[in-house]
Amino acid sequence: MNTNTRIIFQRLQGVESEIEKLRNTLFALKTTDIEKYGANYEALSTDAALRSERITCQLRNLVYINDFSGKNSYLKLAADAQGIAISQEQEILSITLPGLLPKRKVRTNMAFLHEPLNYALQEYVKTHDLALYKDCVVCFSQIYDRSLSSQRVRDYDNLEFKQILDTIATYVLLDDTGLYCDSYHTTELGNTDSTVVYIMEKSAFPDWVKAHKELLETISEIS
Repeated sequence: MNTNTRIIFQRLQGVESEIEKLRNTLFALKTTDIEKYGANYEALSTDAALRSERITCQLRNLVYINDFSGKNSYLKLAADAQGIAISQEQEILSITLPGLLPKRKVRTNMAFLHEPLNYALQEYVKTHDLALYKDCVVCFSQIYDRSLSSQRVRDYDNLEFKQILDTIATYVLLDDTGLYCDSYHTTELGNTDSTVVYIMEKSAFPDWVKAHKELLETISEIS
C-alpha cells in the first residue's frame, strides 16, 4: 500500500466515523420534541450542521489529494451545488449564498462556503466588466423561510459577516474599511433560508431601500 493509498484509507475511515456520529445525531433530532426541548433541539441541530460541514470539507480534500489541478473544476461544481449566484443589475451587485450565516462563536469550518464563493467571484470578474466599488454600501440580507416560525429570526450580533466581506472585497471593493464602505443589515422572508449580499455605490442606496420598503415593513412586524 503506497503512501497516498494509506492516507486516503485513513481519511475515509475518519469520514465514516463522522457519518456514523451524524446518523446518531439525526436520529436524536427526530425523537426530540422541539416545543418542549427547544434548547436540546438547537444543540443537536447545530452539532449535525457543523459535523456535515466538516464531512464536506474532509471529502473535498480527498478530491485534491491526488490531483490538485482538479480543484477549480470541483469548486465550480460545488458553487453550483450550493446555489451561489452572482448578478448585477443597474450597477447593484447581488451575491446569493446558501443558508443563514452562522454565529462567530460557533466553531465551524467556513471553507465549506468560502472556497466555492471565492471561485465564483473569480470567474465572475473574468467574464464581466466590473469596476471596483469605491464609496459603497454593503447590504447583508438574511432571508428566512416564511413557512417556519418567526421565532427563528436572530439579531445581527456576531454573525460571520466579516469573513464573507473579506472574500468579496478582494474582487469588487476598493477597500472594505469604514472610510470607503458602510454596512447595512436587514431581514426578509422568502421561500427558503438564504443570505443575499448587495453591493452598491452610496448614491444608489436610498433608492434601493425605498424599493425594499414594503418588504422591510412586513419584517418589522414580526421582529
